[in-house]
Amino acid sequence: MFDVALYRRVLGYLKPYRRLVVAAFFATLAFAALDAFTVVSVIPLLNALFDQPPLTLGTSNERLEWLLRNTIGRVTDSGLSDTQLLLFINLFILVVFFLKNIFEFLQQYLVVKLEQVVTRDLRNETYGHVLDMDMKFFGRTRAGQVITRITSDADLLRTLLTKNLIKLFTSSLQIIITVGLLLAMSVKLTLIAIVVLPIMFGVWSRFLKRLKRGDRRVLNLGGEVMAHVQETVSGIRLVKASGSERFEASRFRQLTGDYMKAHIRTERLRALASPLTEMIGALGTIALLYYGAQLVVENEIVPAVFFGFLGLSLKLYTPAKWLTKYPSMAQPGLVAAERIFELIDAPVDIADQPDARKFEAPRRSIRFENVSFAYDLDAQVLTDVDFEVPVGSVVALVGPSGAGKTTLVDLLARFYDPTDGRITIDDVDLREYSIRSLRSKMGIVSQDTVLFHDTVRANIAYGRPDVPLELVERAARMANAHEFIVQLPEGYDTVLGERGTRLSGGQRQRLAIARAVLRDPPILIFDEATSALDSESERLVQQATEQLLEGRTVFIIAHRLSTVRRADQILVLRDGRIVERGRHEDLLERGGQYRRLYDLQIAAG
Repeated sequence: MFDVALYRRVLGYLKPYRRLVVAAFFATLAFAALDAFTVVSVIPLLNALFDQPPLTLGTSNERLEWLLRNTIGRVTDSGLSDTQLLLFINLFILVVFFLKNIFEFLQQYLVVKLEQVVTRDLRNETYGHVLDMDMKFFGRTRAGQVITRITSDADLLRTLLTKNLIKLFTSSLQIIITVGLLLAMSVKLTLIAIVVLPIMFGVWSRFLKRLKRGDRRVLNLGGEVMAHVQETVSGIRLVKASGSERFEASRFRQLTGDYMKAHIRTERLRALASPLTEMIGALGTIALLYYGAQLVVENEIVPAVFFGFLGLSLKLYTPAKWLTKYPSMAQPGLVAAERIFELIDAPVDIADQPDARKFEAPRRSIRFENVSFAYDLDAQVLTDVDFEVPVGSVVALVGPSGAGKTTLVDLLARFYDPTDGRITIDDVDLREYSIRSLRSKMGIVSQDTVLFHDTVRANIAYGRPDVPLELVERAARMANAHEFIVQLPEGYDTVLGERGTRLSGGQRQRLAIARAVLRDPPILIFDEATSALDSESERLVQQATEQLLEGRTVFIIAHRLSTVRRADQILVLRDGRIVERGRHEDLLERGGQYRRLYDLQIAAG
């Protein structure tokens, strides 16, 4: 009926908070006991008010009779008047309810605290694992699905782990305590009262598989809705530029319509819980009334005990009803748990070796040794790429789109690993270095500049919040960015819009260069850094770039060949292979692929 391994893993998130769990357990136990005792304790009081014979439960349970007679019974036999006895009953019930509500408050408070710390831990673990995932994962996974699992699915799992499981525990305790007291009062009546429980469980066991399928579909569609919103908002410029607002709205309506239908179908099935269990419980109550009345007539049980039993049995059906509904209520959380654990368990293909060494800086050369790479078996991107870059030199990668230029530098940064061959720095395979130390020595400036919704200073000093403003300004000056930054409304404290949309393309690129300058990396990668800029912005970015080249090992990817003339080595790629290599003048003289690309650009002006 239940996935035991999944439950065990879910419950594992409570282990660090054993004290909170124990405190919640005792608060729940006290609440359940007081809740049941409020009914049982009224029995001797009813006996006294209606001038019945001394209390007898009609069973062999002498301990309960002794307890009631020596607590409430002493008051009823103390000669109090009816008015005084009624006053005592009211005060007694008020005190018991006061204590019960205190423990109920403690239970709810502790549960809220548990659910919040567990949700925090779960989200932190999931988000941390997502950050560790390699680029292949992000290439095949929609961002909206990842966001949904960290947010919505985590909320569903939190509900399962705390509210639902605590409610399950509370209901179970209430049933155990209530059934124990009912058995002490009348074994025959108790058997009538509890016979409906297995019927309730039997009815709901038939719905679980269908509910699981329905809940998984609902969560998957919810992820698709989130993914669509994320994609259209991030690409809103394209949506508006192409006049596709109605098209995207139509796609969104289709997604939300499918989500609504799936949700309604699943909740319709889950909604059967209440009327079914209500009817089964009603049948049990009718049987109890009929048989209990016969026992009273036959003097097998006193009226006060029967009324007390009846009141207590009604308290049994509420937790029993919830208990039978629990499997259906738990399904969304269990499906969410499966989806979250699928994400947490996703393997990290690019990871440090156990004995990974720290990378400091290249001293001799960087070498690609017969490197081949494919994103999958049918998509070969690089084939037998072999070249060497001496430390302190500049290598340019040119060629048509899709030739594999960006993939080549992505391999250097270990966003991916070669499928064949290897990349070495000073004759040491990149895979022997720790990823963090390797990337910390690289500065990457790409065409698609990433800026966050934060201040200019925070964007330049990204990942290093304690860097002094003086160093940030120095980096900005070297990147030809200081002049436009100080003209912003709040200078370096100006908050940029989402993805830096308040700035021009050239300004965003110069901030990216300033970020790279601040890191002072020995290896620099410029990936189409000027391809989308106008002539003036390109000139400023090139000036900033040239200041960074001295003393560093630089990889430049460029469509505009005018930007690579000074490179020490130019590699011409086509279809994932190096077809030419040499300096600018030498390649022009050969009249090969490089010369054709150059002539095409000259002709295009």
